[in-house]
Amino acid sequence: MLRETLEMNIKRLIDFLIYSKNFLIRKNPLKTLSNSIVDGLKDFLTMKKKLKMAQYRLNYHRHQLHKMEQLIAENNEHSFLKGKNLNETR
Repeated sequence: MLRETLEMNIKRLIDFLIYSKNFLIRKNPLKTLSNSIVDGLKDFLTMKKKLKMAQYRLNYHRHQLHKMEQLIAENNEHSFLKGKNLNETR
């Protein structure tokens, strides 16, 4: 009886080790961890470049908005930004 329970426990342990080995082969957590660390380092090292690109895009869109507001102000006769009509009426 003791021998049977011992054999059953050893068999369960071996099955567990086989399942664990197959899981580690299938999921490979060490490779996943190394990939996430490498991706994090790449993001960290390219942060300055991404910030410069974002600032460039922001300045470009701000410039475009300013140009559009100027065009609207020039074509709108009721606008206070248009100085021509005010000077002509004085």
